[in-house]
Amino acid sequence: MKNSLKTFSLGFQHVLAMYAGAVIVPLIVGGALGLSFEQLTYLVSIDLLACGIATLLQVWKNRFFGIGLPIMLGCTFTAVGPMIAIGTQYGISSVYGAIIVSGLIVVLIAQYFGKLLKFFPPVVTGSVVTIIGITLIPTAINNMAGGQGNPEFGNPKFLMLSFGVLVIILLLNKFFTGFIRSISILLGMIIGTIAASFMGLVDFSKVGEASWVHMVQPFYFGTPTFELTPILTMTLVNIVSLIESTGVYLALSSICGQKLSQQDLTKGYRAEGLAIMLGGIFNALPYTAYSQNVGLIQLSGVKSKNTIFMAGFILVILGLVPKIAAITTIIPEPVLGGAMVAMFGMVVAYGIKMLSNVSFDTQGNLLIIACSVGMGLGVTTVPEMFAQLPSSVQILTSNGIVAGSLTAIALNIMFNVIPSSKAEGKNTVVSIEGQKVS
Repeated sequence: MKNSLKTFSLGFQHVLAMYAGAVIVPLIVGGALGLSFEQLTYLVSIDLLACGIATLLQVWKNRFFGIGLPIMLGCTFTAVGPMIAIGTQYGISSVYGAIIVSGLIVVLIAQYFGKLLKFFPPVVTGSVVTIIGITLIPTAINNMAGGQGNPEFGNPKFLMLSFGVLVIILLLNKFFTGFIRSISILLGMIIGTIAASFMGLVDFSKVGEASWVHMVQPFYFGTPTFELTPILTMTLVNIVSLIESTGVYLALSSICGQKLSQQDLTKGYRAEGLAIMLGGIFNALPYTAYSQNVGLIQLSGVKSKNTIFMAGFILVILGLVPKIAAITTIIPEPVLGGAMVAMFGMVVAYGIKMLSNVSFDTQGNLLIIACSVGMGLGVTTVPEMFAQLPSSVQILTSNGIVAGSLTAIALNIMFNVIPSSKAEGKNTVVSIEGQKVS
């Protein structure tokens, strides 16, 4: 019983870590497409359920799919713009037709995409993980100040609450060990929410309005339609998501001390393809590995897959019982922001740790890190930089993680893969966690 409670607490902590991202995407997409309150409620609930099933598919390693690492899957932010554009021009039925077909394409190309492991040595994976953390930090800071668009943005009460949560998390990690330290994020958010309720910042009305039972209805928004342009667009979106997921896979493999083979990557990509198809059938969203939870695993030190299995089951229950899911929506944004700073900062720290294994004797490796991190941070802070480019190109350039990751991959090919006549090119690091990839 005691162990079950521990596992539940740790799993619930992972759910809270990714919950904001899992909910905000359907809210943005649904709002932009003009969905009714009832339709939007369905979209949010079914998204949580699909996140849970997608996570279970990825953690459950078997002969055909699943990478077997403690990975949480959630809806990808990369798909927000394309889904809105497709829904506006072709209708919502075309959105889900495109998601289903693009998911099938991911399943089919998984075995070929898995052969790209040699393009992800430590200089690339370390850069990508660092970029992931850096690009997530602005979200945390915005939440600490009350949330972007909040008329009281930067109010001292928000800052006091968010910094209070951060201090609690730091103190728990300083003065406690074992289980208490491992759930420091969860405890910080619980204490912060209680404090916020006394400050009048917690709204319980959403819990009262939510229904108790929610039934799954495949093709809730109607029979999917299939248009070539939307399918190509969503396929490109999902390939970009696979690139982002590869960084998460390799970061977690290093944290967990589990070497990844080409077949492991193939199973991971295949699981994501199945999750994307599932999202299309349930009229939810496309899914990808969530980098938020990498920082939580590093911070808590708990690497057990059982914790993620529990988190997956919790998400499924939340999706079936909207009233329970609504309870998690009462956590104020400043509370989430305080916790996010610690989690996302740990992602940055681990990326730097991975880069410590890279040889800096060559100018090429220094340039790979400099340009990829610079591009990732630059696009994050100035997203309108590529606003004049075609929308199909913006899929690759409007996201800091994707832009930085592609920069790291391209420069690694230039400096470390393409043969060079220079002597320094012969001393390049070409291994992944001790595995030769040349």
